[in-house]
Amino acid sequence: MKSHVWRPLFVVLAIVALVFAARKVLVPSDFGVGERGYMYGWHRPSNEQQWKDVKVKYRTAQHCKECHKDKYDEIKSSPHGNINCENCHGPGLGHPEDPKALDIDRSRELCTRCHLKLKYHGSGREKIRGIDPARHNPGLECVTCHWPHDPRKEGHNK
Repeated sequence: MKSHVWRPLFVVLAIVALVFAARKVLVPSDFGVGERGYMYGWHRPSNEQQWKDVKVKYRTAQHCKECHKDKYDEIKSSPHGNINCENCHGPGLGHPEDPKALDIDRSRELCTRCHLKLKYHGSGREKIRGIDPARHNPGLECVTCHWPHDPRKEGHNK
């Protein structure tokens, strides 16, 4: 055979050998080890402690309920009852130790994440009351007229 066939073959074999060598060096030896291999994603037994040391940012509504039972009860009995507190207030990490750690977002953009008028037939999205923010009280925060913990009530001073 002529050398024009062998040279590309040697190049391809060299690239394959480099890929296998790089994998041997870069991929931890316990990656994908287990009775089902890669079935459970990127789990590695050697880094379990690293994951245990990660601080969880979100605390769940049960954490909020300890100090804010009145607000918790109010929102759970409202149309917003299935929304977790931290979806609107941000992660609870550091709260209540540092009350300023928790943001209270009163922006229209927060409300229009769900209440922008969209029509997705069959998805249930069309059942959420939507607005056109350019026509519905532009320039005002939604909480000026609507109480987010129970949108059936009016005003932000409730």
